[in-house]
Amino acid sequence: MLGQRDVEHLVGRALRGDADAFSTLAAAFLRAAYAVALGVVRRPADAEDVAQEALMTAFERLEDCREPARFGGWLLQIVRRRALTWVESRGRREGRGGELPEEAFAGSAPTGDVALRRRLLEALDALTPTQREVVLLHDLDGWTHAELGAALGLTENNARQHLFQARRLLRARLEDLAS
Repeated sequence: MLGQRDVEHLVGRALRGDADAFSTLAAAFLRAAYAVALGVVRRPADAEDVAQEALMTAFERLEDCREPARFGGWLLQIVRRRALTWVESRGRREGRGGELPEEAFAGSAPTGDVALRRRLLEALDALTPTQREVVLLHDLDGWTHAELGAALGLTENNARQHLFQARRLLRARLEDLAS
């Protein structure tokens, strides 16, 4: 993960028209953007689309980032808003809420990686949106408690608590799904 000074420097270069600088930022924060999007939209393909759209929005509105060193938190706010809008519009189109669709788990008897993925997504569905974001950013992208707190508007201890609770709920849910 890039340090705050590195991020601030890259944002400055990107604002001056350096496309490589923004590409570096995008590469550094894509997994985090995907994790936040997945936590909200709960569909891997949709999460990819949301993360990419949010990155494009960030690129187009980079001058709106008031604190360049905190680009990551600013980007994740864009991802979160875009994901919530995506879920809302999907619910209107499909006439239902944000539950996991059956077609996401094609096949009558999933095995191996598909079965594990299904159980994980179902278990994540039992978490609150904040818990999903914290566990996905921490466990998939290696964010520290301090980074989570700064990006999500939580204290470091609060981020740690959300992670603890999320993992506890995930373990219980995965045990239930396995039996």
